[in-house]
Amino acid sequence: MLNAIIYALLSAIKISIVVGILLGTIAYLIWVERKVMAHMQVRLGPMRVGWHGLLQPIADGIKLIFKEDIIPSQASKVVFVLAPVIATVPALISIAVIPFGNTISIAGISIDMVITDVNIGILYILAVTSVGVYGIILGGWSSNNKYSLLGALRSSAQMISYELSLGLSLIGVIMISESLSLVDIVNSQAKCWFVILQPLGFLIYAISAIAETNRCPFDLPEAETELVAGFHTEYSSMKFALFFMAEYANIITVSAVAVTFFFGGWRGPFLPPVVWFLIKMALCIFFFVWLRSTYPRFRYDQLMKFGWKILLPAALANILITGLVMVML
Repeated sequence: MLNAIIYALLSAIKISIVVGILLGTIAYLIWVERKVMAHMQVRLGPMRVGWHGLLQPIADGIKLIFKEDIIPSQASKVVFVLAPVIATVPALISIAVIPFGNTISIAGISIDMVITDVNIGILYILAVTSVGVYGIILGGWSSNNKYSLLGALRSSAQMISYELSLGLSLIGVIMISESLSLVDIVNSQAKCWFVILQPLGFLIYAISAIAETNRCPFDLPEAETELVAGFHTEYSSMKFALFFMAEYANIITVSAVAVTFFFGGWRGPFLPPVVWFLIKMALCIFFFVWLRSTYPRFRYDQLMKFGWKILLPAALANILITGLVMVML
């Protein structure tokens, strides 16, 4: 009984710490993106609020909290309100099975640096994150706005198309590690990172993850040049902020999965395991920002053609090649 209470208390503490850090990271990830893009484009970025604009995320949050919350008169009000929540919650809870480090001991109590280690961790992440697309679809549909609806339709087609390739790109790693647990996958990379054994799988995952998070050059659901703002055109105040939180939380999640599956997770010399994990994840997030600053948006027909005719066959070929090599060895 006492052990169950201690376990429940530790789980609650870990959840509070991870969610708190995650929300703070999301807020300042927006600041980081604005500053990095500004320097790449020879601009200053946020400078007015705090030193180098460090207080800008706080000012933005206060502004969004007090901004007028408008719901279109012809919108489906219940769905309109629930859509941002449906988009945000899966993005936040998917981090529960990501291992941030190895087991540590405090006051004789062993603490796993993961909220919960389930033996089907990657299936949990894929299942939970796939629910988030419903928030975008329902948000666009419930707005009763043709631009929002078109953005939602684009999003549903894009998510389904690239989610297949993303899931298939991870199967090679699962075959080599012989486990669906993210902790076991990290432990399997003690001698060699899987990015070396699965270069094609990583390339497919990276491209699919960019498309899954609606990031440039695959940000078609919110293409402002033809759809005003896409699925969130009619949203304001904190509902708009929730959609933004969902996007950046998804970036953190796919970066954490990339580190876990291909870059050895928390493994590394000299520095503490958690520090290694955060450094690797920060580099993956920087890659997202770098792409946004560099590449123009695809046309929608190019997006769909690339997903179905190139990425999906390549993902299937990667599984076949991995199986053949494992049998031969």
